[in-house]
Amino acid sequence: METFLEVARHCSFSRAAERRFRTQPAISSQIRALEEEVGARLFDRSGGKVALTAAGKVFQSYAEEALQARRAVLIAVQEMERVPRGEIVVAANEGTCLHILPEVFAEFKKQYRGVAVSIQRSEHNKILESVIDNFVDFGVVSLPVDDSRLTIVVIHNDELVLIAPPQHALAKLPAAALADIARFPLLVPKMGRTRDAIENLFHQRRLKMHLSMELDSSELLKRFVAAEIGVGFIARSNVAEDVRAGVLVALPLADAQIRRDLALVFRKDKALSRAALAFIENAVKWRSPAASAIAAKSS
Repeated sequence: METFLEVARHCSFSRAAERRFRTQPAISSQIRALEEEVGARLFDRSGGKVALTAAGKVFQSYAEEALQARRAVLIAVQEMERVPRGEIVVAANEGTCLHILPEVFAEFKKQYRGVAVSIQRSEHNKILESVIDNFVDFGVVSLPVDDSRLTIVVIHNDELVLIAPPQHALAKLPAAALADIARFPLLVPKMGRTRDAIENLFHQRRLKMHLSMELDSSELLKRFVAAEIGVGFIARSNVAEDVRAGVLVALPLADAQIRRDLALVFRKDKALSRAALAFIENAVKWRSPAASAIAAKSS
């Protein structure tokens, strides 16, 4: 049923195979076996596209309810032991997965070895959809988040900084003004909150961005900046290691501030297991040195 829901969600057998860490033939075999068991075709595969049939749409609601009931009964049994167990599924973007969550999970696993942890990498809007649809337990996203169905818990304070190679003209300054940044080739994300914030800021100041490249990865952006293709914006915590290694220089903005605070989000109506409650408590307690410095400066 989990495989069925992945195919239904992505309308793709290959995408479901990636998410389930299985081959596409294995996914197709599971779906065929399921269709034989229920006695109806669940997916229409004609025309090179995958879509739910009428029977598939009916089956989808029952599958979601069944899996939710399964998780509920497992939680109930685990709660009897009074020790956090089970699984935590968290969705976050690339930068958060690489630079924030490892420390959070490392501390959590020290205390709760019996809890399995799974991370799904995605972008902002899809993370929120996954939380709402109960495909993941928690999402970690940048603020603001405006959805009355979600509980929002701030876990990390951050801001965007300008990054440049050490030999760049801007790297010699204590801070970078937007007018100075506009003179140089700029590397930006293809889409997302950071891209929107940069465009809005340049528009407000009536400055034109000198676009050099659009990239879909924060790690790629750092590598291309280091290769002297241009300068770029990134969350301070995502570049700390590169700055320490002398590969990049991170400059605060002299005449603006773009916050990139992160929050843990989950459904308000979600029945939280002891493992989930322990994870929330652990995430709230965690603060990186960079985050603490930014929080102190902001207060």
